[in-house]
Amino acid sequence: MSKFADAIKTHKIDPRRIIPASYKLERLRPEDRAIKLAKRKAKKSEDKKEAGEAPKKPRSGRPVTERALAFALAGKTISGPQKTRMLRAVNHLIEQKKGKAIDMKALF
Repeated sequence: MSKFADAIKTHKIDPRRIIPASYKLERLRPEDRAIKLAKRKAKKSEDKKEAGEAPKKPRSGRPVTERALAFALAGKTISGPQKTRMLRAVNHLIEQKKGKAIDMKALF
């Protein structure tokens, strides 16, 4: 058992629910596409310092995969972005159960 599998078990989360939750959270929405379009247009026009404030970061559009979930449950090595996506999905499921969100060190 891995630390991830133990954390999932203690919070009574079915691992099959992580993938749909991640898909829902990470899916690109129209505002994300607008952010990406504005970034591309700014890159073409060479106007990098327009307003001086940092643009919002869009969602990745890449949910947790079954393979990554299997690696996490087995205790194998997974990348940082995959860990972050899993953390977001698990926290979403915990908050649905009216629980308190956990941090990265509690999962991995």
